[in-house]
Amino acid sequence: MKKIVIITQHADNFSKLAKGLIAENASDIIWADSVASARQAASGLIDLIVIDEHVAGRSGLDIAKDMIQVNALANLVLVSTLSSEAFHEASEGLGILDRIPSHPDETDAKRLLNALAALA
Repeated sequence: MKKIVIITQHADNFSKLAKGLIAENASDIIWADSVASARQAASGLIDLIVIDEHVAGRSGLDIAKDMIQVNALANLVLVSTLSSEAFHEASEGLGILDRIPSHPDETDAKRLLNALAALA
């Protein structure tokens, strides 16, 4: 079972993603609605951290940098509306596994789990 932290203040936007992760019987989801609660949740054994585009006035990319310091072994996924090229440029060097849309769904869940499996 994969342990996944979802950092967002808009949990409804991630309900289909969570449903897809649960349907695959592959996840224990921990919800964090602030950077402080995310730091606490991410400090343990975590397989994946999903970060919304903005949380509490901070960008997802900025939060990703914090999460790397908390748990360098966790894989990161960011919500981003940037183009592929702009996202690559902005996230270069952070080791981001993937990006997802602002309302990810079951298809995104399956894609993320496949990406995690490919790393194993």
